[in-house]
Amino acid sequence: MAPKKKPESDPHGMFSGMIVFLVPKGVQARRFQIWKERLVRMGAVIEERLCKRVTHVFAMNSDTLLQQLDRDRLSRFKGRVLLYQWLEDCLKSGEKVSEDMYVLNLDAQGKPEMSWNPQPGQSTSSDPQQLHNNKKTKYTEMVNHESNDQGGKNAPFLSTSSHGGGDSLSSGNTRPQHLDAESVSSLSYSPPDQNKNITEIFGKLVNIYRALGDDRRSFSYYKAIAVIEKLPFKIESADQINNLPSIGKSMKDHIQEIITSGKLSKLEHFETDEKVQTISLFGEVWGIGPSTAMKLYEKGHRSLDDLKNDGSLTNAQKLGLKYFDDIRQRIPRHEVQEMDHILRKAGEDVLPGVAIVCGGSYRRGKATCGDIDIIITHPDGQSHKGFLPKFVKHLKHMNFLREDLIFSNHSEEGSDSGVDTYFGFCTYPGRELRHRIDIKVYPRDIYAFGLIAWTGNDVLNR
Repeated sequence: MAPKKKPESDPHGMFSGMIVFLVPKGVQARRFQIWKERLVRMGAVIEERLCKRVTHVFAMNSDTLLQQLDRDRLSRFKGRVLLYQWLEDCLKSGEKVSEDMYVLNLDAQGKPEMSWNPQPGQSTSSDPQQLHNNKKTKYTEMVNHESNDQGGKNAPFLSTSSHGGGDSLSSGNTRPQHLDAESVSSLSYSPPDQNKNITEIFGKLVNIYRALGDDRRSFSYYKAIAVIEKLPFKIESADQINNLPSIGKSMKDHIQEIITSGKLSKLEHFETDEKVQTISLFGEVWGIGPSTAMKLYEKGHRSLDDLKNDGSLTNAQKLGLKYFDDIRQRIPRHEVQEMDHILRKAGEDVLPGVAIVCGGSYRRGKATCGDIDIIITHPDGQSHKGFLPKFVKHLKHMNFLREDLIFSNHSEEGSDSGVDTYFGFCTYPGRELRHRIDIKVYPRDIYAFGLIAWTGNDVLNR
């Protein structure tokens, strides 16, 4: 195996002039290595011990800071002690942000406390632990999301309070932090993805193989994307990604071909094959699976216009065809958040105390969503029964729900584990553009499993 290249340092990078000491306690090993590489690559110098030339110390929190460095040394330190969150926010925004909100100072007794200057509209709570929790929220969700995307054994355990009011996260021996669910879900996470030239090609193969009914190959590329898009460097040789999970020999060969030529012959073959392209197109219509797409192709259909005249389509498939262009549009996160508020208020109007959570890619922190996934239960374990028909009726009266795809009511019948399901189309207030929405109502005793399943992603679920 070729030796790992040391990251090159940019003397004019974002962190040039900084000499840093990093406290590793409380940080995942992979995340710690990424931060070190990014700092060096962007001009910083890393010291292995706290010496006079150090300008910045980074730590996860007060506890881990004092486990690594004694109070006397910290009291003599002339530089700044910052939360790692400052580094994460700089990397995400692409520029240095103010250090003032991320500083851990020492008071007269040597006890760490956070220096925090509230901005207009922010809380003025003087509780240092509460302030720390607020600062840590964004970072904790990001780490949780990364671990889940890779199905990692060290993924933090996620439990939701019985009233849907907040989540608690714990990882390893870190003390659980109690967070407000709404503030967590409103944050967005965007992987760095310095290798879009690879992930975009693999994404096309995911869709093609899925349409052809080859779930095994489709999932292989899907898993590879989840790994590649988080790499903190641009792949210049396949030797750089030896021993990465989900990247086997054939996948490495594909990556090397893309790096060398800028394209992939396998994808080019598919893109020139009329049958593959047609079946892939038909497979993008909601309700049309691989076998139906193949049958439609064999009947001589070659375009979506051809399908409009086919009498064999079900009502759901016809709706999927009618709103084909609408549901391919990604939904901005802020719009999903507003629709989530509408759904929660409507649910409370129908059944006080009902717990409604927006799951899927929204709950995973993505900036846009393909559809809206809603998971519902009631803390008393009984009142959820019969709720869905009333909820759907209320939402239709509000002109929020528009067309139905699937509607099954099992809670009162006692069948299918008592889970009620609604799939359909909804609209953002004041618009006619259709969005897909899935609503699942679970009994309280199996709600946690439904929450995990409908938060995803596919890699975690499998």
